[in-house]
Amino acid sequence: QMHLVESGGGLVQSGGSLRLSCLASGFDLDYYSVGWFRQAPGKEREFVAAINWSGRNTYHAESVKGRFTISRDNAKNTVDLEMNSLKSEDTALYYCAGEGPNYSDRCPINDYEYDFWGQGTQVTVSS
Repeated sequence: QMHLVESGGGLVQSGGSLRLSCLASGFDLDYYSVGWFRQAPGKEREFVAAINWSGRNTYHAESVKGRFTISRDNAKNTVDLEMNSLKSEDTALYYCAGEGPNYSDRCPINDYEYDFWGQGTQVTVSS
């Protein structure tokens, strides 16, 4: 079975940093595009960042550009999201998702383009 497991969430003060990790279990994440999404209470799920299978191509939402960075380590089967200068509006449940397999430069930004999802990790930023 293919599973994605997120970790690294927690409570942090405004201006602080967190590093989220998405670990693939039961399959090689190498050939998949991976995205991070988030959902705050009462709001729709929104795109945060995506990375193609090789890591050569990334795309970040405008709301996090310059503060968040997506990266991957295919040897470790992980995709990370480094989050700096956190704001209260970044508070949400963060999910990673996989799309593929493919060998393209795809960085999908729509949740319906993804094939499987993790359970999420909570990030809470206190002001």
